Amino acid sequence: MSRQAQEVGPTMVGDEHSDLALMNYLGATKRNMLGNHFWEYYVNDAPRTVLDKLENYGYRVVSMTGVGQTLVWCLHKEDNNVPPGRDVNVDPVKLQPRSELPQ
Repeated sequence: MSRQAQEVGPTMVGDEHSDLALMNYLGATKRNMLGNHFWEYYVNDAPRTVLDKLENYGYRVVSMTGVGQTLVWCLHKEDNNVPPGRDVNVDPVKLQPRSELPQ
């Protein structure tokens, strides 16, 4: 019987310049670790859970690598080809245009 490694969180998902709506959608918490001169967002979810959420948000994995005991994924989100001036704001929880949300 083979054993499959299952990594758990925390999973780093962004820095202080990350999209706030996306960080809220992921349920991320902002923190500053002692000795670091920057802020980071993290979640307690396993990486596979975060990747599933990001796929639902329109991102896809482009590449992945290991650095020591750390795994790093590079993701990309295609341009929606929305004409300039069009409102593309979405409710990150329901993933529907804000204009279609109940008032």
